[in-house]
Amino acid sequence: MSGQKWPLGSEVKRKDLTGGVMLYDASRAGNAAPAWFDPAYWRERNEVEGEARGRGTTHFVRTGKQHFVLRHYRRGGLIARVLRDHYFWRGEAFTRAFEEWQLLYHLHRAGLPVPAPIAARYRRHWLTYTADLITERLVDSVSLAEQLRVRGIPILGWITIGRCIRAFHDLGVCHPDLNAHNILLVGDDSVYLIDFDRGRLMKPGLWCDGNLVRLRRSLEKITYKLPPEHFSEADWHGLLDGYRQSGGMPGSPRQPAAAPAAASSETGLSKLLSAAAESAPMTAPAAAAGVARESPALSPTLSADVDRKPVESGAALQGPALQTVPTA
Repeated sequence: MSGQKWPLGSEVKRKDLTGGVMLYDASRAGNAAPAWFDPAYWRERNEVEGEARGRGTTHFVRTGKQHFVLRHYRRGGLIARVLRDHYFWRGEAFTRAFEEWQLLYHLHRAGLPVPAPIAARYRRHWLTYTADLITERLVDSVSLAEQLRVRGIPILGWITIGRCIRAFHDLGVCHPDLNAHNILLVGDDSVYLIDFDRGRLMKPGLWCDGNLVRLRRSLEKITYKLPPEHFSEADWHGLLDGYRQSGGMPGSPRQPAAAPAAASSETGLSKLLSAAAESAPMTAPAAAAGVARESPALSPTLSADVDRKPVESGAALQGPALQTVPTA
């Protein structure tokens, strides 16, 4: 969100710590403490259910009936050899953990399929800082990447994924790393996006196409040596059909095209949150329904990349809104 501040609910608490600050949602974790950001604390309580390794180690925690994901921010690329998990200090509003936490808070509040943010922390180290984030863990979920390594998914599942991505784009939400690892399939008919580190709110434009091209490359990389039935051109076309023919949230009916509005730097979500600051707290259904959406057209670059003719504007999507997406 690039330091942008939006109103937070009364359930959001800020706590000063030695050398840093902690932000948390008291309605979801009223007893949150600084120790929560230390994996050793959970190991001592025998509450670490699993781990995932990437740049660093992500820990999956179960405490009582709650399921959390604990992630420590680490750098990538050549600079990681020097700074590893340190980032240059530019102010609290620009810390990676607080930016991602607040973006997730507002996306979740707007009814978009993202994990709920639980807590975030940063610690100052002179000119640098380190950061940690705790989010809700989506139980019984599997990433699209994991699923495709086992088997393919039905075409209607690809349509659902396309609709999910379109819901974010319609609200001007730019995912900085849209790949198959950051798309989660939950249950039979739900698709979530995760990992919004460096995510931004932007006016819909060519970056929407860039998101899709990045996802296409990720899918090709994952399935390159797998049997063709795990991922095919028909699957990708199904995703694009769902994207093109969806006018908003997955499962919602397609809306007629709105008249062109005056140029504005505000995104749909920005307007939504601005309105919320002047009125009563919004509910997820009201948030999803209260945004006027303009369908971003796919650019010639993307069309050429997938060798796909544009879908006719009057084409109707067949089948129910949300379809079964099998999990491993």
